[in-house]
Amino acid sequence: MRKLVIDCATEACSVALIENGTLLAGDFALLGRGHAERLVPMIAGLPGKGRADVIAVDVGPGSFTGIRVGLAAARALALAWGARLEGFESLALVAAMALAQRPGQPVDVCMTGGHGEWFFQPFDAGCVPLGEVVSLKPADAIARSCAPLVAGSQAVALANGRSDVDALDLRPDARQAHLLAPAELHGDPRPRYGRAPDARLPSAA
Repeated sequence: MRKLVIDCATEACSVALIENGTLLAGDFALLGRGHAERLVPMIAGLPGKGRADVIAVDVGPGSFTGIRVGLAAARALALAWGARLEGFESLALVAAMALAQRPGQPVDVCMTGGHGEWFFQPFDAGCVPLGEVVSLKPADAIARSCAPLVAGSQAVALANGRSDVDALDLRPDARQAHLLAPAELHGDPRPRYGRAPDARLPSAA
């Protein structure tokens, strides 16, 4: 059983081809922008041009554009190949990556959000979320964080506001998707933006 993993929900863009839990090939780049232009060539560079029985895609939270690019590519390929589609969340993958490096302790994941806010979510030592993803001002995220380990793109910044904390500067990486527990993968993936949209419908007259 081959699985294509697509992750472009954050400033990072990555793809991986995994077979029975073993990484066959993958690619990772910190782009900031330009995910739409890079994603398809990265997939095409995988063995068999990435063709797989299952496609797993990061549904966020993260960049509005990146999330939509990843989902659109995953849905198109799933339709073309007759593949099963799965979704996973960016902070859950970062938590799994962090606990692979520092097992046996709770971890707070802190990632870049929108408008100067940070996405924040705590996990226990078994990588089970202890709460929902929230979008917080940096000071509020620092005040809420209490785990001995913090991970994510804003982990170092968060750690600078605390004492005696271990910080891992991590971005979601498709090549590490095998670390996700089966419960973290769900069918019918939908975008998880992590905060309300900025646009508002005009009020009725």
